[in-house]
Amino acid sequence: MRRVLFLFLLLTASAWGATEARPVILMVHGAWGGAWQFSRIEPFLRDAGFEVRRVTLTGLGERSHLADANIGLETHIEDVLNVIRFERLDHVILLGHSYGGMVITGVADRMPARIARLVYLDAMLPESGESAFAAMGADQAQALAAKAEGGFIPAWWVRPEKPYPRDTPHPLRTLEDKLILTGAGRDVPGLYVLTTEDLAHPERDDFYPASQRAAQRGYVVITIGGDHNVYWRQPEATALALAAALRSP
Repeated sequence: MRRVLFLFLLLTASAWGATEARPVILMVHGAWGGAWQFSRIEPFLRDAGFEVRRVTLTGLGERSHLADANIGLETHIEDVLNVIRFERLDHVILLGHSYGGMVITGVADRMPARIARLVYLDAMLPESGESAFAAMGADQAQALAAKAEGGFIPAWWVRPEKPYPRDTPHPLRTLEDKLILTGAGRDVPGLYVLTTEDLAHPERDDFYPASQRAAQRGYVVITIGGDHNVYWRQPEATALALAAALRSP
């Protein structure tokens, strides 16, 4: 069934590409991550008819040599805004994973005219005045803050001998900063993709409250099976689910 759906998407992508430009998906990773995390899903999204751009936020991934304790949430929002400006992108499908939901929400508020759709992939969906720590809840926030060292939260699960690419320490301030919104991005259509390993009880998932908030805003909400990093562990299935949801009326 998956192969039939993929063939259908390929055919519709070919027909689409013959008449208009391929839609652009601009992908924003989560905490500790980098653009490298989307390398597995990118070819499947391209096969489905999308142009893919991947951003690495300042101080992370291949830009970890720029790590500084003063990097805040606004720095990461500007990272994405500048990709849109300098690449002259328009009608962007802006996707954020996990902490990346904080970033794309800020981007849509600053530059709503350039954003065609927001996609929250198991991501935070903040209100104005909320920080990432507030979005994740007091217990988890306190546990993470307790691990901070020198203004960074280390990727404690990464062994020193692990080869690249790998997760890198995340600037603490980006999780503490409150996101202040003007409301300009509230009319940008949204899609929320909740990933859960327990499809029978999605309400037990950490990101279920964010998916409920998305539904209250009028966003399309879909649920797919898998862990938090489905774009890495299930790239083809995730690309198919995204493509189908983005192409549906």
